[in-house]
Amino acid sequence: MHRLREAAAGCHGCPLYQRATQIVFSSGDASARVMLIGEQPGDQEDRRGQPFVGPAGGVLMRAIDEAGIDPTETYVTNAVKHFKFELAPRGKRRIHKPPSLREMTACRPWLAAELRLVEPEVVIALGATAGKALLGSSFRVSKERGVPRPMPALDGSPGEGTLVATIHPSAVLRADDEDRAQMYAGLVSDLKVAARLLD
Repeated sequence: MHRLREAAAGCHGCPLYQRATQIVFSSGDASARVMLIGEQPGDQEDRRGQPFVGPAGGVLMRAIDEAGIDPTETYVTNAVKHFKFELAPRGKRRIHKPPSLREMTACRPWLAAELRLVEPEVVIALGATAGKALLGSSFRVSKERGVPRPMPALDGSPGEGTLVATIHPSAVLRADDEDRAQMYAGLVSDLKVAARLLD
């Protein structure tokens, strides 16, 4: 995994590397039973060089724990490895911008290589971008979340194990006060589906 991470650090496959602070590759054990795939690094992840260390990561780690998944058995990564953003008007705050199909495609070989090396029993796609990176542009979180399905092959990855999709934890943070508890409960419920597959 170390060699793969080093190779990815020099990736110029799309223009995102030009503005990002650094590549954000992955964290966790390369022999993990569970691979969690998010969209892309956020502002704090870009600065610190690790995935899911910002507010969404806090939501995710709490939900994983509540669902009964051992965090030491997880490998965490993103479909896109560089932070895509635009600057806020009248300020230097960097606002997340969803990656394009071109950027997702440029990063797909890294994701496929991770799947080959880790060989997880369960893959959890967090949000629409991760789902589309694995299943194609027709993927819809609202229709496919919480439903186990065979993991598809991806650019030479074995296509073994089971895939479960759910919302991205940042959706919980974006929800208004009335909906936040329900969104979080749905995230935990979907993660429990994945946890049961490990039993």
